[in-house]
Amino acid sequence: MDSSYDFSWKDLGDLQMGRPNLGPTTAVLCYRLMQYTFKDVVAKELGMEKTDAIFVAAGRLAGEQFCKNVLNVELAFDDFVAELTKKLIELKIGVLRIEQADEKTGDFILTVSEDLDCSGLPLYGETVCDYDEGFLAGIFYVYMGKEFKVKEVDCWATGDRTCRFHASLVE
Repeated sequence: MDSSYDFSWKDLGDLQMGRPNLGPTTAVLCYRLMQYTFKDVVAKELGMEKTDAIFVAAGRLAGEQFCKNVLNVELAFDDFVAELTKKLIELKIGVLRIEQADEKTGDFILTVSEDLDCSGLPLYGETVCDYDEGFLAGIFYVYMGKEFKVKEVDCWATGDRTCRFHASLVE
C-alpha cells in the first residue's frame, strides 16, 4: 500500500465525546448518500475507471486501518474470521460468510450479505462494491502479510441477493 497516505485511525476522532446524544451510528441511507454522491462527482471529473480505482484504494486503506485497530491479527485463521464476522455484524457493515478458503494457495470465496454498499439497490447490470473490494483486500493484507486482489463476482446490483467476492494472492 502507498505509504504516502496521511490517514490515521485517530483522525476519526472521539465519537463518544463528540456525539454524546446521537452516539456513534447513523443510517445506511446517510452512508450511501455520501458514497454515491462522491462517486458521481469523482466520475464526472476523472472518469469511471479512475473513480473505481480510487474507491478500491480508499477501501483498502480503510480495511488496513480497520484490521490494525479493531481486529486481533494474532489469532489463528478460523478465530480471526470469527472475530471479523462478529465485528462486521456488530458494526452493521454486513454479514460475512466464507464459502471457500485455501490458506496455502491464498484463494478465497466469501460473501457479504446485507452490506452497506448495495443491498436493496435497483438492478444496474454491473457490480458496484469497489470500496468493499479494497476493504477486504486491506484486511487480507494486514492479516496475511501478503498482497491480495479482491474482485466482486456477484452483487445485489446485478440481480444477486448477496455480494460474492473472489480473493486471490497476488504473485
